[in-house]
Amino acid sequence: MKTNLLTTLSLLLLSVSLAFAGPGTIRGVIKDAKTKDALIGATIMIEGTQIGAAADVEGNFTLANVPVGTHKVIISFVSYKTKEIPNVRVESGNTTVIDTELDEEGTALQEVVVRGSRATNTEVAVISEIKQMKPIAVGISAQQIQKSQDRDAAAAIRRVPGVSIVDNRFVMIRGLGSRYNAVLINDVITPSSEVDTRAFSFDLVPSNIIDRMIVYKSGSAESPGDFAGGVIKIYTKRRPDANFTEAAATIGYRGNTTFQNVQTHDRSGLNFLGLWGKDQTLSSAFPKRSADFNALGSEDRAAFGNLFKNSWGLQSKTVNPDMRFALNLGRRFDIGNVNVSNITNINYSLTNQNSKIGLNLYQNGLVANDVFEKYTDSNYSRQARIGVLHNWTFRFSPVFNLEWKTLFNQLGNTETVVRDGQKVVDGYDVRNYSERFENRSIVTTQVSGDHKFGDLTKLNWITGFGYTGRWEPDWKRIGYQRTTGATSADGQLAPFQAIAPIDPNPINLGRFFSKLNERVLTLAVNGEHAFGNPTDREPNKIRFGIYGERKDRDYSAHFYGYTNVGNASSILQGNIGSIFTPQNVTGLDGGLTVKDGTKDLDSYNGINNYYAAYVSGDLNFGSKAILTLGFRGEYNNQQLHSTVVNEKKELVNNIVFIPLPSLNFTYKLSEKQNLRFAYSSTLNRAEFRELAPFSYFDFNLLADIRGNTALKTAKIQNIDAKWELYPTANELISVTAFYKHFKDPIETFLLPTGNGLAYTFINASAAKTYGVELEIRKGFEQSSSRFFQNLTVVANASLIKSSVDLGASVKGPDLSGATQDYDLTGITDKKRPMQNQSPYLVNAGLYYAEPNSGWQWNILYNVFGQRIFAVGNMNNPTVYEMPRNVVDLNISKKFRNNLEIRLGIQDLLNQNVRFSQDFNHDGKIGSDVTSKTASADQDVRKFKRGSYFTLTAAYTFGKRTIIP
Repeated sequence: MKTNLLTTLSLLLLSVSLAFAGPGTIRGVIKDAKTKDALIGATIMIEGTQIGAAADVEGNFTLANVPVGTHKVIISFVSYKTKEIPNVRVESGNTTVIDTELDEEGTALQEVVVRGSRATNTEVAVISEIKQMKPIAVGISAQQIQKSQDRDAAAAIRRVPGVSIVDNRFVMIRGLGSRYNAVLINDVITPSSEVDTRAFSFDLVPSNIIDRMIVYKSGSAESPGDFAGGVIKIYTKRRPDANFTEAAATIGYRGNTTFQNVQTHDRSGLNFLGLWGKDQTLSSAFPKRSADFNALGSEDRAAFGNLFKNSWGLQSKTVNPDMRFALNLGRRFDIGNVNVSNITNINYSLTNQNSKIGLNLYQNGLVANDVFEKYTDSNYSRQARIGVLHNWTFRFSPVFNLEWKTLFNQLGNTETVVRDGQKVVDGYDVRNYSERFENRSIVTTQVSGDHKFGDLTKLNWITGFGYTGRWEPDWKRIGYQRTTGATSADGQLAPFQAIAPIDPNPINLGRFFSKLNERVLTLAVNGEHAFGNPTDREPNKIRFGIYGERKDRDYSAHFYGYTNVGNASSILQGNIGSIFTPQNVTGLDGGLTVKDGTKDLDSYNGINNYYAAYVSGDLNFGSKAILTLGFRGEYNNQQLHSTVVNEKKELVNNIVFIPLPSLNFTYKLSEKQNLRFAYSSTLNRAEFRELAPFSYFDFNLLADIRGNTALKTAKIQNIDAKWELYPTANELISVTAFYKHFKDPIETFLLPTGNGLAYTFINASAAKTYGVELEIRKGFEQSSSRFFQNLTVVANASLIKSSVDLGASVKGPDLSGATQDYDLTGITDKKRPMQNQSPYLVNAGLYYAEPNSGWQWNILYNVFGQRIFAVGNMNNPTVYEMPRNVVDLNISKKFRNNLEIRLGIQDLLNQNVRFSQDFNHDGKIGSDVTSKTASADQDVRKFKRGSYFTLTAAYTFGKRTIIP
């Protein structure tokens, strides 16, 4: 089927391409006639058309898709005489070269008004921006994202050196997890999209709204101090070059999922929009405290239980292909003397994922692979996503711009897990169900202004509001079991019976409700003043600014469990759809009732006030050396309260002021070659959830996660050195080395409990990580081969090593939530690699673009080294996520500059996602994971996601100016 699909599509695209004559290309170089310097930003237009370009940092330009024929080319630049070149002949499939020079005007200009804007979303623009930055940074442009056909920011950013992705949505930089990375959208810190950790879910940002992403690897006074891996700045599209309307539709096929039969559960309401019905929310009639609820009689509690909708039954369905739709609008117009522009993007997707997951737990005694429990999970999830970008720009004058940017994303995930297996040692067959719905919403809206005061001083300000919501309405879980091999009187296997514990627990039989609301108010002011002649290429500058943020979070959770009154075996042996009818939930003898398993600490309120001020300045030592010194001071007050009815209990009140110096030094070996050195002091704060002494059960991992009120702020010292070479405007070669030292790093810790897995967060004594990164971006424009002229090679690789020293003891919560000291002697390894740190990362890509025919294709490769997924101890070994080789293939074809057809194949190799346990505690996973020998390791989870095929049709209504 896959082969037929590829063959049919290829023949279709080939036949259409032959039906139209291919256009040609004009390229060249624009220079100053006297100095021979490149005229950066010179405008090149073809008379009578909207085809145009701007010269890059070396004066180069390219006009693609030029109609066959003879044209007049007009070249202009501020303070230079406009040049007209008539009779420029363009032939189908060929390139016409223009190398010319402009003469300066003889008279000075009295006033210059520039309405155009600098392109920021191209590969050339991003490379130029990174080259001119004082901190060490890497980036990816919208142009490269479009070539790769990455669907969201998570897929796109893994192309950046030193970056890898966890769970297809969380970013790791230089082997450091999400908690060590700061994320900003349009220069405003994003709220965390997760409950349990500090993390931003990058899959919430669709790729077609991104202008560029810049990842800062070294610190600076202007950047937030709370990072160690990197500061990721996502810039959304600002304003169009001309009016346009684009529409795109995508259909997707995933192996193991599409057209397969799956089990799912019902959610009322607008589920296809990621929303849920009111009948799934917790009634306000329920008593607030579990003690008050459980004091009621069993019949009264059963009456409350019947307020829950009996929606446990599962349905079989055949999975339809994935669907995605996008509408992009761009408008420019004038209101009086004000130039106004708008970009609006609307995205919708409905996607599916089905996996068969092998899950094993082991006894971890003297023999490897001694299975304690073994399961197979049938995991089906359906995601509905809505995304809206709405940006306005008002250009009042060349010295004042005003922008209003709004981003909304909503993601609803309906997940059904059917778990079959055995408790091998205990002698039970097991069948468990998890029926979960999760909604995540994020909104950011910002108003910003840019001001210029003469030629030397600039000022900008941003005020913003952010909101994050996360809801889990009515997460239902039930566990059945029977004695292995047991039969009934008729000789058939005995029926499964649901487990109804005396006291509610999160595993066996119950319903869980949670909601999170987080609001963030921000205000930032940044200024810059240049000294000396403003036309100097590198004038001395001083930068200064303030940043203020107020964050409020409310989190609440409730858990209710079913229990039997007397002997209710006949009810508990029923199927999942019939057990919880009102006839069974009576509270009478032989029936079921409900208990409240919620603890007072399962809800909390958090307030965080964060204020920062900074100043930095450039010192130029001749024309080659630039030193940037910076100082940032950050004040943070973090408060956490538990609110029970009218009683408010303070759990945390941390007030910290930390000075953060930074240094960035650049030495220009030549115009195309730099040496950089950077030092910065940064920090890492605990998040609300990591502090809150609330226990959360992860069904998929069979583990509890709880917070620790004793966490301290970690402090990090960062050193970076980089050599970079820019052979041409769109080429780059760089080598970066880095070293980081952590004091009191925050790490995950497996509590030494007797029952199951329970994780918390602790401060280790110290940690360090160091490594080297290589990046290459190479084109072949000077090649005599037309094929190589259109080819670009992009590759990056990282080698990283880290270690954590836990010390002799750590502070963490016990089962009641109270803090205690844990002596680590004999409990766990006191030294190990940092969690989520990969020893190596490799990304590579071949990009081919044929400007005359409109064909593009690329092949992309990604792999990471084994990394710690779950920290272990002596009784429960550490679990590693194993490497996967990922290959993506993308092909696209443009027709007459209006219609584009794209074929994408993601994860072509479809290798296993595999998590393995380090049974022999040697810090690595061996190749033999089935042996019983003491040196063997053990697979814990293993599954395949399935290769993913997408076919997209995108159409542009009307023409627009081509910007290279």
